Amino acid sequence: MKLLKKLFNYALLYKKSFVIALVMLAIAVAAELTGPFLAKSMIDNHILGIERPWSEVQSNTKDAVPYQEHWYKRTDNLKAGEVPGNEVRVLQVGRQFVFVNEAVQTDGVRSFENGKLVFTSGENTRAYPASKLSVSELIKFYQPEMKGIMWLMGIYLGLLLVSCVFEYGRIYYLQTSANRVIQKMRTDVYNQIHRLPINYFDTLPAGKVVSRITNDTEAVKDLFVNVLANFFSGTVYITGIFVALFLLDVRLALVCLVIVPILILWIYIYRKFATQYNRVIRSKLSDINGLINESIQGMTVIRAFRRQKDTEKEFEEMNEQHLHYRNKMLNLNSLTSHNLVNVIRSLALATVVWYFGSKSFDITGAISFGVIYAFVDYLGRMFQPIVGMVNQLAQLEQALVSAERVFELMDLPGTDVADGALDRYKGNVKFDHVSFAYKDDEYVLKDISFEAKQGQTVALVGHTGSGKSSILNVLFRFYDVQKGEITVDGVNVQSIPKQLLRQHMGIVLQDPFLFTGTIASNVSLEDPSITREQIEKALRDVGAETILANLPKGFDEPVIEKGSTLSAGQRQLVSFARALAFNPAILILDEATANIDTETEAIIQSALDVVKKGRTTFIIAHRLSTIRSADQILVLHRGEIVEKGSHEELMLHKGRYYQMYQLQQGSQQEASAPAPGPSPAAATPSYIG
Repeated sequence: MKLLKKLFNYALLYKKSFVIALVMLAIAVAAELTGPFLAKSMIDNHILGIERPWSEVQSNTKDAVPYQEHWYKRTDNLKAGEVPGNEVRVLQVGRQFVFVNEAVQTDGVRSFENGKLVFTSGENTRAYPASKLSVSELIKFYQPEMKGIMWLMGIYLGLLLVSCVFEYGRIYYLQTSANRVIQKMRTDVYNQIHRLPINYFDTLPAGKVVSRITNDTEAVKDLFVNVLANFFSGTVYITGIFVALFLLDVRLALVCLVIVPILILWIYIYRKFATQYNRVIRSKLSDINGLINESIQGMTVIRAFRRQKDTEKEFEEMNEQHLHYRNKMLNLNSLTSHNLVNVIRSLALATVVWYFGSKSFDITGAISFGVIYAFVDYLGRMFQPIVGMVNQLAQLEQALVSAERVFELMDLPGTDVADGALDRYKGNVKFDHVSFAYKDDEYVLKDISFEAKQGQTVALVGHTGSGKSSILNVLFRFYDVQKGEITVDGVNVQSIPKQLLRQHMGIVLQDPFLFTGTIASNVSLEDPSITREQIEKALRDVGAETILANLPKGFDEPVIEKGSTLSAGQRQLVSFARALAFNPAILILDEATANIDTETEAIIQSALDVVKKGRTTFIIAHRLSTIRSADQILVLHRGEIVEKGSHEELMLHKGRYYQMYQLQQGSQQEASAPAPGPSPAAATPSYIG
């Protein structure tokens, strides 16, 4: 019920269009369902109405019929002031019509022989003198009815036109509203992706996230556009038909009501099995998308290590499971297809004909021929929407399961994107006894304390898994710490909205991500506050002008996803320029020079001396030669700061940093180099552990 309520709340966003569609549907259904009533009137009042009593009249008046030098008029057509004369009858016997010049009791079986019309009822018979009517004489008796027949036919055609016009309007407004609902839902899902914490994407493959946004929302679109449209219009249509059936004949309508519980039971049983199958189908489809995405991203590795067959086997297993449950759904749909509807329809018709058949076609029977005709017409019309609804059951279940998956994603707790702006802070960063764990009680940072003042460069070094990247993750508030606090200019970062905190932070990753567009657009990220001049200045500051000069279109060179057409060095330069263009107060370099050639590294190193001025810079580096000029180097080991100081201080200490530096530079080179002396400006070194 919660799921249906959420879907209903989305529909309420465009309730005006849905209400217009409902009104148009009601008018279209009313216009269409009036047709059988008109047909009933045409049959009973005009076609079979010829058998009603006729009266002889004195002269040729309106609707009077000449026969054997006398004028006759149907008694129910006599106007005020007209005096009825001798009663006569025009009756059908088999395929011929006879004229009886007297009043007749019409109950019984009719026969016409030797100029006599005989009625047989059990053992009783009644005979009346009668004369056979020729075709031309019969047409004269029908002539007064032609005007009414043509009038009813005109009304019928007019109603069909009205029904077509409003049916078009119903489809237009209903599907337009449904498309708007899905547009809104997709926007909300996409926005929710940006609200979710980073750790959500650590555990869910990108392909599965994409499947939620594309495949699942597409299935929900089918729910609104096709399924609900069919169920909505079908319910209104069936309701209108039952109203018409009760107006025609209560007994016939009661017989047809048996169909309703059968249909409800049918849908209940179908959904009981279909929901289980569709959950597995959507889950397997999501797994398949995840595997495809992973295979595309890692195609180079797969081919390099000859894992094509293993990957294909894994894909085939997933695909086989998906096919297995698809076949289960196919079998279920085959059992509950429109063929079953036809069986129910045939049973309903057989029941009515059996129960009412003996008297239905008799003019004096319990039910008139016109009522039977209208009933059969309505019964045929009623099963059309039932077939439509049944055929949509499979899609309904798929859509509901997909909607459940979409709302499961949307119900996850997230952080709203903050509006407004935060004044640029100075960049004084302090970690005060900070401890952090990605999982409960598995701390990757343990009692971390240090301070970075405005304009200083702080380098973080240590083996893989020592906690270097985790320090930057909690500084950016990709994750929040469990113990201690982090302050920027004395303000606890947890009291600042995440988006506003990051507004004055810039980051350059080891493997930078470039978006589809141009080099210039990747620098500004389409931020209108960053001018073309600022983009070009940022690129020049990082030395990109020289390296990117060989590109045909320069800074407007097209970039495809991830920047795969650019070299690692070119991508890194664009990433540096992006960080600088946003003029951050805190600049973070996460092993930013690890994948860059020596020439490009030299360009970036010289540019950094300029761009670091006035900014607090954090550098994670495995190449210790790139951080010799850092104001402060933090050596981490198993989540703890074990050494702290400048390069010269740590080298004199000859601890863990000294050993790491020797391993990289080579013992012989380090031994031949003169021992570095302490910097006059350096503070007293601080050693931990």
